[in-house]
Amino acid sequence: MNDVALEIAVTAARLVVEEGLAFGPAKHRALKELGLPARSALPSNDLVEAEVRDYIALFCADTQPAELRALRELAQVWMQRLAEFRPHLGGAVWQGWATRLCDVDLALFCDDPKSAEIALINQNQRYEVQTVRGLHGDDVDVLSLHIFCEPFNEHVGVHLRIYDLDDLRGALLPDTQGRSPRGDWMALQRLLAA
Repeated sequence: MNDVALEIAVTAARLVVEEGLAFGPAKHRALKELGLPARSALPSNDLVEAEVRDYIALFCADTQPAELRALRELAQVWMQRLAEFRPHLGGAVWQGWATRLCDVDLALFCDDPKSAEIALINQNQRYEVQTVRGLHGDDVDVLSLHIFCEPFNEHVGVHLRIYDLDDLRGALLPDTQGRSPRGDWMALQRLLAA
């Protein structure tokens, strides 16, 4: 790793924590803030995540644990509401570095992709649909809701990625650091109890 990559990672980490940017946009904005060429080599997501954790430990240690717990409790509620779709929590809330600016990312594994939408309609939930890259590089639908989070006294994004039931097996393969990239309701309960 070179000094420039580290400097980009540190700046990107600040943008992730302070402004709620995703890693990709944060790295590109860091390039601009540092006055580096657009074609500069970007640091890995693992390096950015390590810098995010360091930034939180240094500047947000007094607030971040409570914010993370509030987001995990919100995820717990939605995992219970959508239990029939085998929800798995992922992203910053699962990995433990989420702040109040982070959204809740749930993967749903459905027999019928439209069944999750029908469940939301039956619960009188308003949502937006978008398409993003999924687990295996294929496009998947994401149902995005804005849910009021009482501890924050504001709305939080809850994003439901819709996968086929067959995708569940590959969804639990460890990441580059050997961690599970997502966890089910029982795994979340263990995190909340710890």
